[in-house]
Amino acid sequence: MKLSGGVEWSLHCCVVLSQSEGPVPTARLAELHGVSKTYLAKHLRALAHADLVNPTEGRDGGYVLTRAPEKITVLDVVQAVDGTEPAFRCTEIRQQGILAAPPEQCRSACGIAKVMADAEKAWRASLSGVTIADLAATLDLPALRKIVTTPITP
Repeated sequence: MKLSGGVEWSLHCCVVLSQSEGPVPTARLAELHGVSKTYLAKHLRALAHADLVNPTEGRDGGYVLTRAPEKITVLDVVQAVDGTEPAFRCTEIRQQGILAAPPEQCRSACGIAKVMADAEKAWRASLSGVTIADLAATLDLPALRKIVTTPITP
């Protein structure tokens, strides 16, 4: 399974936002992580579309989380950025070609589709069991809060 780089960027931004007392501008989030502001803005829009962050306008505008970090899971962020489609999609290849199985043998899911579905469920369950608050707890929070509130460098 391969996730886009936007998932990592978005998770890091959510952790930063969880430690901010107010909106954090896109430029600041990009600077903190050393990433492209334009590319990051695309992912922040995806998070906003999924109602995980809220953009605010004006001089002091930026992004804030829409709910407590304990209520936002890693799976929420993954799905906001990369979508909800499963990693594996069975195309019933067992019914094609010289080795094609007769229709009566294909009434239930094949072993490959079943193992892939089980793996997908386990993966999603694991990601839904970890929150932004859990991720934030692995960091030096006082240092992070200080960095987040330091003005943007010119």
